[in-house]
Formats: sequence, structure tokens, C-alpha cells
Amino acid sequence: MASNLYTHQDQNIAKTWLLMAMFALVAIGIGWAVSWYFDSPGVLAVAVIFAAAMNVASYWFSDKIVVAAARARPADERQYADLHNIIENLSITAGLPKPRVYIIEDPAPNAFATGRNAKHAVVAVTTGLLQTLDKNELEGVIAHELSHVGNKDMLVSTVVVVLVGVVTIVSDIFLRTSIFGRGNREERGNPILAVIAIAFVVLAPIVATLLQLAISRKREFLADASGALLTRYPEGLANALRKISGYNAPMLHANTATAHLYISNPFGPRAAAGGLAKLFMTHPPIEERIKALLGQ
Repeated sequence: MASNLYTHQDQNIAKTWLLMAMFALVAIGIGWAVSWYFDSPGVLAVAVIFAAAMNVASYWFSDKIVVAAARARPADERQYADLHNIIENLSITAGLPKPRVYIIEDPAPNAFATGRNAKHAVVAVTTGLLQTLDKNELEGVIAHELSHVGNKDMLVSTVVVVLVGVVTIVSDIFLRTSIFGRGNREERGNPILAVIAIAFVVLAPIVATLLQLAISRKREFLADASGALLTRYPEGLANALRKISGYNAPMLHANTATAHLYISNPFGPRAAAGGLAKLFMTHPPIEERIKALLGQ
């Protein structure tokens, strides 16, 4: 089992970097299309600086922003002594400083981790999670969340969000400017390349979003594998995922902007679907995650 988990971990690291490379190619491609069409890199430079500044600021204050959006409160160390002990012990095992611990008053079993680095990390769990899981299952979930911290997933997510922001903003500027006739189609003298440039810019935001979601799903698989290796008991996390998926209602304050941070889709299992809709999911299907954990 450990060998399978290590292999799965390595595969997901490699796939994440492959997706990131594809993402970079999309960003470079849209930069070329805009620069060629307008014969000026100025618009692209402004868009890159704006998108990067906005998203780096969000990354810097990610813990405060996400905690506020989730309506979480600090977990009292006496009232939630068992939770604090589990998080402290697993943090020591993982070689991480103990993160700040938060509670979300919500009957839906769920949890998330956030923070720009290990020193500023936050782990939050719902009251529903504490009521639903036994100790081994809770340890599996906490190990998963600590793995997000150890794997620097917030940094990866921020880089991806910056790239998505750049692609979306540049695409929007390009299309708006083209509509109002400021482009250099005639001056550039190649209508075929102009059509290719326009088609690429139109499709680039869709491709960027799909790559963002694919990276998010791979990071969930990676955190599952890393968490199982941390506890040395993959069945604990697998059983926790079964129980979490058995709760059909969404969280009381589900938020699209933070949905990808949770261990399970906060909008409930009904938000997941097969076919093409699977491409737009923020989380891999629970069944696939359990099979990966158990080596099935």
C-alpha cells in the first residue's frame, strides 16, 4: 500500500508541473496573439502587472480572507482539546509548526487549510465533521489538510490564479478593443493570422479555467496520498471521505471563491456530475479518491 501511495504522490507532482507548463504556454500564447495583433506589448504588460498585484495581495492575506468568508472562529483549546491534540501531533510528525485552529458552525462535514506559508497556516473544521468522524477518520482529514500546507498548495494556487487573471484580463481588453475597431488587422496584412489570434484569445480563458481546475484536482489527489503517508493509515481518510460524501446538503455558507480549498465540495455531492461536467469540477469524484487511497 505504501508503495502505491508513494507512486501516486510522485505521479501527481509530475502531472501538476505538466499542467503548470501547459498553463505557461497558454499565457505566452495569448501574449503573442495580443502583441502581434496590436503590434504593441504595452497592453499586455499593464494587464500582467495589474493581475499579479491583485492576486499576490490576495495570497498575502489569504488566511484572513478565507476565514472571514467561511465565518470561522478560533477553536477554544479547552472545548476542542482533542482536535488541538490531533493537529499538534500530526504537525510534529509532518515537521510543520502547529497551524491556527478554527471552527465553523455548520452541520455539513468539511474542512480546509489556508495561509501563505506554514508559519501563517490555518486549519478549519466544521462542527459537523467533529460529530461525524471517529478519531482515525479525523486524523486522516487533518493529515490531508496539513499536507496542503506542507505541499505549498497555496503558493501553487496563487500562481495559477495570477495566470488565469492575466489571461482573462488580456482577453477581455483585446476583445473590447477589437470590437471598437482599434486593432491593426489591415496594417498587419495577414487575415489568416488575425483570425487565429482572435480565436486563440477567445478560447484562452476557457482553457485557462480548465487547467486551473485540473491542477486543483491533482493537488487534492496529492494531499490525499501525502496525508495517508503521514498517518500510515489510508483507510482512515478513505472512511472519512465515505462519510463526508454521505451528507447530501450543501454547507450553510458555501462560497464559490473558496470552494476549491475544502476537502469536499461545499455545495454537496449533487454538485458533482459525470461526462463533460467533470471537467469543471473543483474536486475529483470521491469514489476515485477512495480507490486511489486503497490502491484499487
